[in-house]
Amino acid sequence: MTPGKKIYFASDFHLGIPDHEKSLIREKKIVRWLDSIKADAEEIYLVGDIFDFWWEYKHVIPKGYTRLLGKIAELTDSGIKVNFFTGNHDLWMKDYFTKELNVTVYHEPITRTFNNKVFFIGHGDGLGPGDKTYKFLKSIFTSKVCQWLYARLHPNLGFTLARMASIKSRAATGSSDEIFLGDENEWLYLFSKEYLKQNKVDLFVFGHRHLTLDMPLEGGKARYINLGQWLSGSNYAVFDGKELFLQTFEPK
Repeated sequence: MTPGKKIYFASDFHLGIPDHEKSLIREKKIVRWLDSIKADAEEIYLVGDIFDFWWEYKHVIPKGYTRLLGKIAELTDSGIKVNFFTGNHDLWMKDYFTKELNVTVYHEPITRTFNNKVFFIGHGDGLGPGDKTYKFLKSIFTSKVCQWLYARLHPNLGFTLARMASIKSRAATGSSDEIFLGDENEWLYLFSKEYLKQNKVDLFVFGHRHLTLDMPLEGGKARYINLGQWLSGSNYAVFDGKELFLQTFEPK
């Protein structure tokens, strides 16, 4: 890392819900956050579910999010590397962000080493034990054949169906993603414990679960971090080259 620079992580903005007005307020807040960190940011990791729904056709993308997309383009044009992870709400991302915004898009978790600290970074959906129904559905949603077939629908119909599915999914889960399940039931924490048996990692950084968590692993030798969400909060993480800190932007 460049001395004096930092790496930032945030996830689960869920832009688009519950309505345009409230989503726009949240979008402007996210843009203010990006403005506040651009002076010392070396890299920014947006760790999934940035949109509550995203699906790209070959020549069509969802309407809206102009302020965020413009800010990301400004950041990458200035030399700041922006990394985007697809989440369970924005699985169908193709090449728009790569070509137009110069953003690196990841569809699976990655490992990165910064100043001798090994990071495991991913949205978190589909990892760990259980949740077999979602894992089956994800295999369908990520199928190239299924995506090709879905793309035969007119965008007006395709976007409408996708939004309906997103709303139905949110109604089914409710606020359960914001409830701590305990050490033995937090499946991303269990995944991290199991992964450490075969791999060297210092910091696991996930989104998906809508609560902020910082849990020690291996007696404090490693940490499991969950970034939380921006629907009712504004939590993020920052790595200063030595330590990773959880922080809140514009707390209420």
